[in-house]
Amino acid sequence: MKKLAVLVIMISGAAMVHAQKIQQGKVPVSVQTTFKNQFPEAKKVKWEMEKDNFEAEFQSKGTAYSVLFSASGDIIETEVPIKINTLSTPIRQFIAKNYPDQKIKEAAKITDSKGVMTYEAEVDGKDLIFDMNGNFIKEIKD
Repeated sequence: MKKLAVLVIMISGAAMVHAQKIQQGKVPVSVQTTFKNQFPEAKKVKWEMEKDNFEAEFQSKGTAYSVLFSASGDIIETEVPIKINTLSTPIRQFIAKNYPDQKIKEAAKITDSKGVMTYEAEVDGKDLIFDMNGNFIKEIKD
């Protein structure tokens, strides 16, 4: 009986995760066109819905990308993972002071549609966003 319960929980969890992902055929042509033009060498593309926008996660030239598109095909932001140790000293100091005993799990550089760059550090299930100078901007709960 316990095995059946575990199996049902696993299937339910997989179904919830799958519900966030979408098939490429459900991505608007405008989004697919922009994507193909901007990232012609993309491989292992996975699509997800993020509110009313479309997110593509993929590899290109050995780099992992996450790009957020509006439904009309405009790029909203591009996110590229970076090594945690490349985060600036002010960012690491802010995290050490405000999230003691917490480790940075992931880090990324985000570039918005206007070319403005920010940094993201994932700590304790939250994304912490910083400007180029390492000033804290906001916290986003995952």
